[in-house]
Amino acid sequence: MTLALAILLAMHGLIHMFGATKGFRLSMAGGSLWLVGGALFFLTAVALVAWPRGWWAIGAVALAISVLAIVPSWSEAKFGMVPNALILAAVVAGFMSEGPVGLHAAYDRDVTEGGSRAAFARLVSDEDLVGLPTPVRRYLQLAGVVGQPQVRDFQVTMHGRIRRDRDQPWMPLVAEQHNFVDVPSRFFYMSSSMFTIPVRGYHRYAGGAATMKVKAGGLLTVARASGAEMTQGETVTLFNDMAVMAPATLIDPAIRWESLSTCKVRATFTAGAQTIQAELVFSDTGELVNFVSDDRYQSAGDGQVLRKLRWSTPITGYRQFGTVRLASTGAGRWHDALGAYSYIEMTIDDVRYNVSGR
Repeated sequence: MTLALAILLAMHGLIHMFGATKGFRLSMAGGSLWLVGGALFFLTAVALVAWPRGWWAIGAVALAISVLAIVPSWSEAKFGMVPNALILAAVVAGFMSEGPVGLHAAYDRDVTEGGSRAAFARLVSDEDLVGLPTPVRRYLQLAGVVGQPQVRDFQVTMHGRIRRDRDQPWMPLVAEQHNFVDVPSRFFYMSSSMFTIPVRGYHRYAGGAATMKVKAGGLLTVARASGAEMTQGETVTLFNDMAVMAPATLIDPAIRWESLSTCKVRATFTAGAQTIQAELVFSDTGELVNFVSDDRYQSAGDGQVLRKLRWSTPITGYRQFGTVRLASTGAGRWHDALGAYSYIEMTIDDVRYNVSGR
């Protein structure tokens, strides 16, 4: 849809350029309106890719100037209002998705508020690993967290694909998230598309409560969820993020450990009023390869809680992210009566630590 809109904008801009040649024959002001409108439509097409958060503002100005150019030449130029109407719909959707009232703006505000707290910079030491089960201690050593600053917050960007159920088509997905450890919170914003319609979603875990909202076209809410089950499930996801994306946080005293075998441990994690359990599975070489929990809930397509199911996140593709070695690819899987299936597959593009409160 982005490509189609960019083409429409460019073509409309080209038509305005042709209109400028005729407009200048009538008056300098009329020709200037056509010329400036055309230039702004071209600029909007570029901004659609280069500045996805604010392209709609340029598009709104281009539309206003286009209307001012068309009205005096209504009998000949009235059909130019057809592409203007299409562009207006896209501009409104862009404003609702990426403007100050959109989910992305809500994500930005939450991250800014979380980053306003004072940060700490104590280094992780070998003493911090004493008392951890052998597989966990080995994992942290392989990750390279010893000697690095203790993690207060972390920011992750990733891409992949997602689907509603095992028999549903995959949708492309780009996501960014920011987690805070000092006051447990998780902010996850995703961009996708369904039948060429842009879809935006925001998972918010803060203050001991979790919510989720998904909007299509920036206007229509297609899924939402909240409540105790949602909060419990997001607490599992919060702990999963810590284990996979920020292993240094596994020294947190809010985690109780139990060794199950040489390659498997059980963790009991408490965040506020929520306490969840998960099993962490490690390879013979010490890498975390899976995370399994029975404390998460699968939601229906509209976001309403459906049922409690086993949830796992097999991970692989270890590589360096700065000073830390992490898995770069993984999947989220539900385990139901028909067997396990992946509903999301992600590749991590970047991980940064302690980016707020500096």
